[in-house]
Amino acid sequence: MNEELKKTIIEYIKREYLEEDAPEEVNESTPLISGGIVDSFSMVSLKTFLEKKFSIKIPDDKATPEAFDSVNNIMNLLKEFNVT
Repeated sequence: MNEELKKTIIEYIKREYLEEDAPEEVNESTPLISGGIVDSFSMVSLKTFLEKKFSIKIPDDKATPEAFDSVNNIMNLLKEFNVT
């Protein structure tokens, strides 16, 4: 797993979806959607961020809540598009 890629995703999630002084810690296995950090609207902005950042197009059928529920899941999704 690419540490730089993981760090980029975690930093984006912290910056966009957590209050500055939020007690939650985000790591590669933190439940994002089931844990309430990312909602369905936020998931769309996260998908857009990933598409722009890595110049890919994630089809809607791949952009499932399960695929976005942790940084590990997002990393696995990105691997399908040869983002490593």
